[in-house]
Amino acid sequence: MNLNLGDIYAILTAFCWSFAVILFDISSKKLNSLQMSFIKNFIGVLGFILTVIILNLPSPDFSKKEIISLLFSGFIGVAIADLLFLSSLTKLGSGFSAIVATIYSPIIFLFSFLMFGESISMETYFGGILVICGIGISTFRIPIIRDKRIIIVGVLFGILAQVLTAYSVLLVKPIMKENSIVYIALYRFSIGLFCTVLFLFFKTSLVDVFKTLNRGLNTYTIILGSFLGTYLSVIFWLAGFKYTISGRAAIYNQLSTIFIILLAFFILKEPMSKKKWVGVLLSISGALIVSFN
Repeated sequence: MNLNLGDIYAILTAFCWSFAVILFDISSKKLNSLQMSFIKNFIGVLGFILTVIILNLPSPDFSKKEIISLLFSGFIGVAIADLLFLSSLTKLGSGFSAIVATIYSPIIFLFSFLMFGESISMETYFGGILVICGIGISTFRIPIIRDKRIIIVGVLFGILAQVLTAYSVLLVKPIMKENSIVYIALYRFSIGLFCTVLFLFFKTSLVDVFKTLNRGLNTYTIILGSFLGTYLSVIFWLAGFKYTISGRAAIYNQLSTIFIILLAFFILKEPMSKKKWVGVLLSISGALIVSFN
């Protein structure tokens, strides 16, 4: 097995994110997508600031061009993409949303080639295809939604979220080479938090912003989901792209869906159908092919 440090970070990203998605799905019963985006960004920024203080990290010397790239990345990848993802998750549910999210890896393959000339071997492509097919087999089911417009909007939101997420992380990949990942995360999520506060303010009122914050900080599922999905997984996610090839990181990131299925089986004691086992084994086989390459 040929796992490098970036591969390990990418797998840890999938593990943390799998917990977070379940918690966000539960939280959607109490908070809408905009409110969840605001709370998770707030907790993420708070976590990054505390990390900088506790570890006494020196301030980075970003150029003006790098700052603009970081802010733009935060705007499209946090303020917009995360809001679209949470909205899609609310409309489609975690199962169908996972199938839509399989577009993430092919987009990373395309963008990393166009932006940096990165390419991966045919074996890695094959492993990635197995992972994606495994996710599709494991999670596919016809959603019980009467209004087809909800499905269409949910799918479109999900696809656009993955496109923006992929582009936003690759946009800051060159900056990560010489700078702290924590500061890069802090810049990105600060602009994301600022935008979500503005969205929430104009949609409701300042009083409702504070009410949402109070409600969110009293909802343990969104707090834990934000810690795992916005703080820990973002640090691991960026580290994965910093220390390994983008295509490999993307494939390992997609394993989060398989982890969700396994967590539901081992912890929540949910039944595992033959279809799910086939999908899980396919995805694990694909990940192993990538790791041995």
